[in-house]
Amino acid sequence: MAALMLQGTGSDVGKSVLVAGLCRAFANRGLTVRPFKPQNMSNNAAVTIDGGEIGRAQALQAIACRVPPHSDMNPVLLKPQADRTSQLIVHGQVRGTLGSGNFREARGALLTEVMQSYQRLQAQCDIVVVEGAGSPAEINLRAGDIANMGFARAADVPVIMVGDIDRGGVIASVVGTRAVIDPDDAALIRGFLINKFRGDPALFDDGYREIEKRTGWPGFGVIPWLGAAARLPSEDAVILERPADPREARRMIACPILPRISNFDDLDPFKLEPGVEVVMVPPGRPIPAEAAIIVLPGSKATIADLHALRAEGWDIDIRAHHRRGGMIVGLCGGYQMLGRRIADPLGIEGVPAAVDGLGLLDVETTLSPAKTLRHVTGSALGAALEGYEMHMGETRGSGTNQPFAMLADGARDGAVGGDGRVIGSYLHGLFASTDLRRALLARIGVTGGARDYAADVDAALDDIAAELARHADLDGMLALAGVHS
Repeated sequence: MAALMLQGTGSDVGKSVLVAGLCRAFANRGLTVRPFKPQNMSNNAAVTIDGGEIGRAQALQAIACRVPPHSDMNPVLLKPQADRTSQLIVHGQVRGTLGSGNFREARGALLTEVMQSYQRLQAQCDIVVVEGAGSPAEINLRAGDIANMGFARAADVPVIMVGDIDRGGVIASVVGTRAVIDPDDAALIRGFLINKFRGDPALFDDGYREIEKRTGWPGFGVIPWLGAAARLPSEDAVILERPADPREARRMIACPILPRISNFDDLDPFKLEPGVEVVMVPPGRPIPAEAAIIVLPGSKATIADLHALRAEGWDIDIRAHHRRGGMIVGLCGGYQMLGRRIADPLGIEGVPAAVDGLGLLDVETTLSPAKTLRHVTGSALGAALEGYEMHMGETRGSGTNQPFAMLADGARDGAVGGDGRVIGSYLHGLFASTDLRRALLARIGVTGGARDYAADVDAALDDIAAELARHADLDGMLALAGVHS
């Protein structure tokens, strides 16, 4: 069965983007392709066609393959709830929680289910492109591993190691990986890629040959910095830690970075708009007073994040913004925070608790173990929308009598404050709807623009695939995977 796996010398070396680019490049050659990540850890997730959830990166990779996302593409998803606790998602559904004490034992027991998903995907396509997690050089995590070499050994999949030259030390990171991993694991690594190169790649010729000499692995190319990647949905919270470039004469949309922020790619469509600046506000900084809209994002631990919001003084900034006539939009957990009260009587997020919300919407939320996962269509602000629900809990109150959206199945979503300047919604992905985004931006005086976000993402994938075709040995990769043209 044809398959190829990309692993990295560390986190954030660009594996997710490269896998997406390879999926599109191979699909553009007429191959049927499927993405696969055995285990992911992310609070940025997407709803699948079979009613489950997977990591956002695998949903993007499915788009690159031109197929709907399916839970088999990411059979094990860990969603951090606290420093030492994660929600465990298996085959798209919640299976409980894992703590640091039982994580290693539990993940090893999941390998059978990982292999079942992988084999189902293999039966559907010409090639599976697999993404590892973190780095196999973290040999302290090797026992029970299902994300990197544990999976590669079980599935007998050839591996290409990815190194990030932009962060420096790429020769040491690739050669060092070869030096520390188990020899039987190293035997599965059949080559390397150098990623994120800026400038003339000929300047790295000597380094490239030195890596080949010291590892015995052939190189499959030096990939330039892929500017088109900035147009893709964000997956990793690492991007949130990077300061935004200041932009003049643009209306600001500000979003506080909460400790358990989730689905922050909801804001990505605004980055297409020439009249908008998206500012992610890190801890230790106030929410800018010049913001036109404050967005409270989704959260994997709503009550804990609400405490963190108050500890930062952001609740004061939000109320001041409201008094000045600014707009506030709460999505999912952010919607729950805007209400009068949040109750967690069963301890879904940890210890049973109940807290007062920000009181800007006349609603109350009770968290419950049942998780809503579904795609929806409907209308809001006089515009059509598409999105998806991914939440645990039910929100009620008189505020819901003025809903944000009417869904195609007759259900109502969210609530709008009496002055129309406070909006709460359970829908993720709704800003990707061009007409809805245009309608919302018109409320803050931004007209025109409103590009087609889905089309822009698709074009970005084609741009990345074209760059890989120019700079990587795609024929060699396909031959390594067992596909012969």
